[in-house]
Amino acid sequence: MRCFIKSLRVALLVLLAAGCGPAPVPPLDLPIYFTCDTRGRLEPCGCFAGQFGGLTRLKTLLDAEAPAGALRVDVGDAVGGHEDYDVMEYRYVLRAFAAMKYDALNLGGREARFSAAQLREIRRTSPVPILSANLLDKKDRLPVFDACRIVQRGGFRIGIVGVLDPRSLDETPGEGLVVGDMETAVERSLAGLRGRTDLIVLLAFTDEATLARLARQFYECQVVLGGRVSQPAQELRRENRSLVYFVTNESRALGLLRLQLEPAAALQVTTNEIRLLHDRIPQDQSFRDLMQDYRDEVRRTRLAVDDPAYLSADTVPGVRTAASYVGSEKCLACHADAANVWAASAHARAFKTLLPRQADADPKCIGCHTIGFGNPSGYRREFGSARLVDVGCESCHGPGSLHLRARTGDSTVNFTYRSLDAGDCRKCHYGEFSRPFDWDQFWPLIRHGKDSSPTAVKPAASP
Repeated sequence: MRCFIKSLRVALLVLLAAGCGPAPVPPLDLPIYFTCDTRGRLEPCGCFAGQFGGLTRLKTLLDAEAPAGALRVDVGDAVGGHEDYDVMEYRYVLRAFAAMKYDALNLGGREARFSAAQLREIRRTSPVPILSANLLDKKDRLPVFDACRIVQRGGFRIGIVGVLDPRSLDETPGEGLVVGDMETAVERSLAGLRGRTDLIVLLAFTDEATLARLARQFYECQVVLGGRVSQPAQELRRENRSLVYFVTNESRALGLLRLQLEPAAALQVTTNEIRLLHDRIPQDQSFRDLMQDYRDEVRRTRLAVDDPAYLSADTVPGVRTAASYVGSEKCLACHADAANVWAASAHARAFKTLLPRQADADPKCIGCHTIGFGNPSGYRREFGSARLVDVGCESCHGPGSLHLRARTGDSTVNFTYRSLDAGDCRKCHYGEFSRPFDWDQFWPLIRHGKDSSPTAVKPAASP
């Protein structure tokens, strides 16, 4: 009897001890939505019908299907460039990512072209966490942004690390910045996360081969997302213990990786796909309004590109630009056949197409809808619609002042235009700004050449 009572006491103590222990962590269904290469596309540019992409469509899709606990990250190149208006637009892009509940944005090569001072201000005001473990201040060699962060999903702690491949920069980093060794930055970040996370996601702005190499080298990163690639991934790759997936395509594609997490169990993939943001996805109106807010601000702001002195800052001292822009009306008076072709084309109405979207002061748009924008003698925003608008003769052939002088009796000028080809068209007809460009399809619509009897006349007065 005494042994029975003792055994009963032991059993009760075991049950009590078990009841006081931590509750088991339930499995977690974790969808990871990720983007890259947005390039400032808050909305499709609207140059033609049927355009894919835009954060306006991404917002609609995520609102419709992404659960509250989904992880949402961007791998880099969310900004379109590094001019002052790009900095301005980036603030609106950051607001858009915050509205879509993004957990982290990694910096890409385009963001690395901002100066250290600009990035510090961006960090101070950003409504969404920005990461980069190896974009460093040139003076103290410390990261300008946090190298990583930890987010909680259910009973799981998820670490997110962001890095940028120095070889992915098309130009040198911005003033006051240096890009450190990527592998060293990852190793340092992992040391800080060790023992504090259940899953580590590496955001690496780099190419396919380097993504695979990072996965093989740092097996602690169970998920490696890229990157600076030529096209979205065709399949999910496994390298060592890591899953490697990547996406690109100027805001037209969204990556989805759905994982099943269980304590002390291998990572399970339930879904992986690249989603196209096609034109049947409605555009979120609040993000269209956000784009309009950007365009209102850029319209009332004096920009560097509005200053002819800024535009000529890179010219060789003492060397004048030989030719300047004169406007299509100076050409059409002599080239009657070409004038008729041009007048019947969409090129002759290019500037007017910007007006309904109030994009006629947006530097990202007017370059392909005016003549010589960004050149000291070309279109300036202060001109409005008064001069050098539309896609005119000089948009393709180049400045016409020397040709005009030669044809109006100036014997000191010896000038000949170079031949044009499809490459000249692709300066504007590329990517989201054009239907797939086919020279054989497009050229017949504007076919022209030397007029049968061009007439030499005195140039018309400037408007």
